[in-house]
Amino acid sequence: MKILIVEDDFTSRKFMLKFLSKFGECDITVDGKEAVDAFSMALEEDECYDLICLDIMMPVLDGYQTLKQIREKEDELGILEGNRAKIIMTTALNERRNVSKAFELGCTAYAGKPINQMKFENVLKKLELI
Repeated sequence: MKILIVEDDFTSRKFMLKFLSKFGECDITVDGKEAVDAFSMALEEDECYDLICLDIMMPVLDGYQTLKQIREKEDELGILEGNRAKIIMTTALNERRNVSKAFELGCTAYAGKPINQMKFENVLKKLELI
C-alpha cells in the first residue's frame, strides 16, 4: 500500500510514520500545497496513493482545501469512486460541523487525535486497505 501522511506537527508526523510504515510505503508532506503536489506527481507516475492521512489545521492550504483539490483532480481525470484514494482526516477538530464539512468534501473516514491505533487499524480493515 502506498501512503501519504500530510501533517505539519513533527510529533504527529513521527507517530503516524512509525505506526503506518508497517502497512506500506509512506511519503510525508508538511502542508496542503506539498500534499497536492505529491498527489499530482504520484498520478503522473501512475503510482497513486491508496491512503492519504490528512490533518486539517495546516499552513499554506488547510486540510479542507487540500481534500477539495485532490478530489477535483480525481474528477478531472475521471477516476471512479472505487479507484480513488482513501482519505482519512486525522485531526484534533472533532466538532460535528468539522466532521460534516470533511465528509461533504469527500473524505472517506475521520479520526480524532490523539489517534487510537486499534480503532485506526479497524478503519483500515473496514476500508479493505489491510
